[in-house]
Amino acid sequence: MPPRDRLLALTVAVLWGLNFPAIHLSLEQFPPFFLVALRFALLAVPTLLLVPRPAVPARWLIGYGIGFGVLQFAFLYLAMDSGMPTGLASLVLQASAPFTVLLGAAWLRERVTARQAVGVGVALCGLGGIAALRAAGGASAGLLPVVLTLCGALGWAFGNVSSRQAHPDSPLRFLLWMSVVPPLPMLALSLLVDGPDAIGRSLTTLGTPTAAWALGGLAFTVLVATVVGSGIWTALLARHPSGVVAPFSMLVPVVGIGTSWAFLGERPAAAELALGAVIVTGVLVATRPARPARPGVAGAGTRPAVAPPLDRPHADPLHPRAPHPV
Repeated sequence: MPPRDRLLALTVAVLWGLNFPAIHLSLEQFPPFFLVALRFALLAVPTLLLVPRPAVPARWLIGYGIGFGVLQFAFLYLAMDSGMPTGLASLVLQASAPFTVLLGAAWLRERVTARQAVGVGVALCGLGGIAALRAAGGASAGLLPVVLTLCGALGWAFGNVSSRQAHPDSPLRFLLWMSVVPPLPMLALSLLVDGPDAIGRSLTTLGTPTAAWALGGLAFTVLVATVVGSGIWTALLARHPSGVVAPFSMLVPVVGIGTSWAFLGERPAAAELALGAVIVTGVLVATRPARPARPGVAGAGTRPAVAPPLDRPHADPLHPRAPHPV
C-alpha cells in the first residue's frame, strides 16, 4: 500500500474513532432510540432520491438493515445512554467479528478454521474478563451496559451474515440503502420507550448550547463518519486486498479510547486496557487471511486457485469490503 493510501486508511480509523465521542454528544440531547431514527432518516431521504437501488434481494437488504441498523445501534446507543463509557463501547463492539464467525458457522454452516477458533476463544476470554470486572462493581457502568453493547455487536454480526448472502455489487450503495430500513421502526420504538414527551423536549430545546454540540455530533456521524469515511474505505478496498486494509480498523477503539480520555475525561482502568488488548488480538487472529499456497506445493498438475473478484465484496469483519458501521 503506498503512503498516500496508508494515510487515508489512518484518517478513516481516526474519523470512526472520533464518531464514538460524537455519539456521546448527541445522546446528551436526544433519546437513544429517537437518535437512531434521526441518524438513518438523514441518510435515507437523499438515498431514496439520488442513489440507485442495489441489485440485491429485498429480504437480505431488510435483514442487513435490521441487524446493522436497528439492532446494533439501538443496543449501542441504549448502552451508552445507560452509562457505558464511550471508549470502552468502541472496544467491546469489536466482538462483532467473533460473533460473525459463530453465526456463519451456525446459520450458513461455514467451516471454522483452527485459527478462527483460537481467535474467537481469545476474544471471548477478553470480553468475559471485562464483563467480570463490571459485574464486580468496580466501575461505574456496571454489567448491563456491557451486555447491551454485546447485543449490539451481535446485531452487527447478524447484519454481516445477511450482507454476505446478498453479495452486493456496490458496498457503499448497499450501506446507504440499508439506511431506509431503520427510521420507521426506530421512531415507533422511540415513541413507545422514550415517550412523546422526551422526543418533544429534545426538539423544542434545540437552541441550547447542549443541542448545538449534539447537532454537531449528529452531523459528524452522518456526513463525516458514514459518507466520507465509508466512501474512502470502500475506495481503498477496491484498490487493495482486504487483508491489507482491514487491520487499520483495529485502530478505531484505540482512537475511541484516546479521544474519550482526552475530551470526555473517561479514564480507562489498566485491567480494562489489558483485556481490550486481548480482544483486539483475538479479532486480529480470527480475521487474518490465510496465507496463499506457494507455487508448486500442490503438484505440477494442480490448477492454481483463482482469487475472488474485487467487485464481489463481502460486508463482514472477516472479509471487510464494506464500510465500517459506526
